[in-house]
Amino acid sequence: MSFTARSCAADMAPGGLGRAGRFSFCGTAPASDRARSLNPRSWLTNSSMDRPTRPPCAAERSPLSPSVMLPPSSVAAPTLGRATHACHRRTPGTSGADPLRPAPGRAVHIRGPLLPALASLTLAVTLAGCGSTQTRTASATASAASEPSSPQATPTSGDRVDAALRGMALRERVAQLFVAGVPLEDLDSGDAVVREGVGGVFLHGRTTAPADELAARTTAWQEAASGPGLWVAADQEGGLVQTFKGPGFERLPTAVEQGRLPDPALRALGERLGEQLHAAGLNVNLAPVADVVPAGTESGNEPIGSVDRQYGSTGTDVADAVTSLADGLASRGVVPTLKHFPGLGRVQANTDTSTTVVDPVTGPEDEQVGAFAGALGRSSAEPFVMMSSAVYPQLDPANQAAFSRPVVTGLLRERLGFDGVVISDDLANADAVEDVPPGERAVRFLEAGGTLVLTVDGEPVPEMIDAVATRAEQDPAFAGVVDDAVRTTLTAKAEAGLLD
Repeated sequence: MSFTARSCAADMAPGGLGRAGRFSFCGTAPASDRARSLNPRSWLTNSSMDRPTRPPCAAERSPLSPSVMLPPSSVAAPTLGRATHACHRRTPGTSGADPLRPAPGRAVHIRGPLLPALASLTLAVTLAGCGSTQTRTASATASAASEPSSPQATPTSGDRVDAALRGMALRERVAQLFVAGVPLEDLDSGDAVVREGVGGVFLHGRTTAPADELAARTTAWQEAASGPGLWVAADQEGGLVQTFKGPGFERLPTAVEQGRLPDPALRALGERLGEQLHAAGLNVNLAPVADVVPAGTESGNEPIGSVDRQYGSTGTDVADAVTSLADGLASRGVVPTLKHFPGLGRVQANTDTSTTVVDPVTGPEDEQVGAFAGALGRSSAEPFVMMSSAVYPQLDPANQAAFSRPVVTGLLRERLGFDGVVISDDLANADAVEDVPPGERAVRFLEAGGTLVLTVDGEPVPEMIDAVATRAEQDPAFAGVVDDAVRTTLTAKAEAGLLD
């Protein structure tokens, strides 16, 4: 996410990234832990923080040969649902398929100009551990355990999504597209946010509250949700960007330090982090940062490099590290979020505190984009992708990335083939979007191809919902855009156990 402490386009040959988060190019592509002061517009600002000492650079990793076939991982993460689920692993094809054998037509062919940025994409099939899942109510769990098995086929996630959509009025569907901020110093305010019917809540600020206290609150919100279960998200990156520091949460090193860990150790850290967040009732982490900050430019990169939020200085290193952490999180039922597409590694200013943030260099074949493509291509997780609010003239000179159809749809969805949840950076308080009326921000993000509107401040959410609903009533084409976005987030919720 392009804020100091919060989270966060071209022709395409056939192929891409499906719901399992696998990337495929079938053809050549063209082209010292000190607290910062709080701020009402951005609760943790770069300007109020002392610069920590930067550790030495990570070692380089070995390159990949010019032509690689990567069979997809067959292992999916356990999910965090609203009732207890047995630990399970999903595999492509039939239940008896060899888990190490690629599904037909799903091998990954990578070649052409993106290869340097994707140099270390090697197959890493890992078995996801089974974390405990959280119950929505004890009585529901007991009832489910006592009921005899039905001879009828179990409804698929698509069936559950269809049923949920049929039961929602337009405004209810639109509300599912919003993740509204709840300040940790005023958790009671979250009750009203949940009653608004939003799709999720974003816990922001800093707290030393124990994990079990947070779990009591998040469980109450899940119980109060009138429709599908809630996305419950926060920023738990490491270093200075750690929302939770109380009992039940370990102190995390900076992303720079995490990036030096061997891949198995970094995955293990992700697993522990996932367990801790899961125990507190969270199911989304707005991390890891997938931005590439070139070596030697860190101090001039205000939102990322100056505060050690990057995992490396090359697309290869970042993709490797981000994959390991994301897979660890997902294996414990927490959805990771890769941010801030198409990359904030070359900007100088912060979109939270600057009205104009521009990256004049990054294009569709840049290693900034390649880091995201690499992580999406090899990760067994099904992550969210968070959009940047900066402007990228090489991709779309007229619009910020979050409002750009060439970037969100053309580059991320069509060229990289990503069909999962795309979440915005903050569209409430960020200075970069202040010239756009709140309702228009939500409409433009969805028109560009986005899925979830993130607002750190929950106050403008009703206005945004009204704007989207009104436009959908007046414009059948936009109504279709809304329905597609709702289906995308509900499909992800079904996979996370939030439609059960």
